[in-house]
Amino acid sequence: METELNKKKTNFKVFRTCIVICFIAVLLSVVGCGKSTSSSSSAKTSSAGTTIIKGTEDWNGKYDISVKDFFANIWYNTGIYKIIHNETAEEARAAAIQAEEVEALKHEQALQAEEDLINNPVPGWQKLVMLALGFLIVFLAVAKGFEPLLLIPIGFGTILVNIPGAGMGNAPDGMLNIIYNAGVGNEFFPMLIFMGIGAMTDFGPLIANPKMALLGGAAQLGVFATLFGVAALNFIPGLDYTMKQAAAIAIIGGADGPTSIYVSAKLAPEMMAVIAVAAYSYMALVPMIQPPIMKALTSKKERQIKMKQLRVVSKTEKTLFPLMLLVVTALLLPPAAPLIGMLAFGNFVKQCGVVERLSKTMENELMNIVSILLSLGVGSQMTPEKIMNGNSLGIIALGLLAFCIATAGGLIMAKIMNLFLKDKINPLIGSAGVSAVPMAARVANKVGMAEDPTNFLLMHAMGPNVSGVIGTAIAAGVFIATYGH
Repeated sequence: METELNKKKTNFKVFRTCIVICFIAVLLSVVGCGKSTSSSSSAKTSSAGTTIIKGTEDWNGKYDISVKDFFANIWYNTGIYKIIHNETAEEARAAAIQAEEVEALKHEQALQAEEDLINNPVPGWQKLVMLALGFLIVFLAVAKGFEPLLLIPIGFGTILVNIPGAGMGNAPDGMLNIIYNAGVGNEFFPMLIFMGIGAMTDFGPLIANPKMALLGGAAQLGVFATLFGVAALNFIPGLDYTMKQAAAIAIIGGADGPTSIYVSAKLAPEMMAVIAVAAYSYMALVPMIQPPIMKALTSKKERQIKMKQLRVVSKTEKTLFPLMLLVVTALLLPPAAPLIGMLAFGNFVKQCGVVERLSKTMENELMNIVSILLSLGVGSQMTPEKIMNGNSLGIIALGLLAFCIATAGGLIMAKIMNLFLKDKINPLIGSAGVSAVPMAARVANKVGMAEDPTNFLLMHAMGPNVSGVIGTAIAAGVFIATYGH
């Protein structure tokens, strides 16, 4: 009876939290819906190919995205092609001009946003709303335990940047502006975070059971399915996304905050604030979002499946794995090499065992310092003109949808694999295919132990969990290779 009562209380808390989040999202978005944002207007009039045709761009002068062109573009961005193809002077010149145009466009958008802000000052009540949101983020982090290491500095960054007259986010000397330009806007801090993640990660479960990589790959279904959701939302009056923005939003489905920041900085810097907060919020809500989906898509018998103990992975295998991962990435998808390269570097430093001081620094001091600066920088972008508009509501809704589809994708792939495997997989570990390490693996283990207290799934779930990190980074590389020019 007491257990039933606890379950009802837990379900009520989950329902109440979801209602509060949705209400805040609707409130913030609706109050700003009547105001046209500089990012959407510049996206529609830019000469750099950002004209929208119901969710797609006028890409290479066409009104649709050809599958042939998509794969051709991926091939031209592989390391193999760049090795066998000798770049001509004309191609090098064209690439340099293109890079200059991208930087010029970013600068133009920043100036346009600044001019719009001068011509249309933010009302004081909107800053008050953002201050309240900042305090709410801090409350959820402290009182509810929602990813406190990240949400506390994000919340304080939101509060500090919205204090009227403080000027902490003003260019060029505002502290938060300096932090943002130093490492958030140029993707430097996300790279360092990936290095720390690599130093903290054990790839042993994935090496011991390579099939788990399929579950991490299946979880990326949420990332790519979101692209269709963004195209559908463009039919709603007042919502306006470009393909680059759609790609940045889709990465939220991987539940990977640093990767979301990295991709949005490359493709949609004007949306970085709400994308980052959505990504980290859903990471924090993993213990509430995933269990209902896991139970809905699996039977009691499936949740009770016991898996064989993993084999012992040698130190040599663990040391060679990050090197092999880096080589494969360099040959097939160089745009993903910055993220995966730093992940591999951090992991190699840990596994080689000869530079323990560096490994401990990456895991602890450096990781903590960069997390503080990154989160403050993200919070500095939580200003009314960037958050209080209809597009922000779409990002929050699509991020949640992407995360749910990613969870379901991993579960369904595990069930499909069981049709062909002699040694069955507990489908619960498929939910750990999202790259919220190690939280998603812990949730899978907890749900499994609720059905059978002797069924320990944590190490099995770490396989798809770490492969999800790699999968999300690869998805990011695909988006950057396809749309990042």
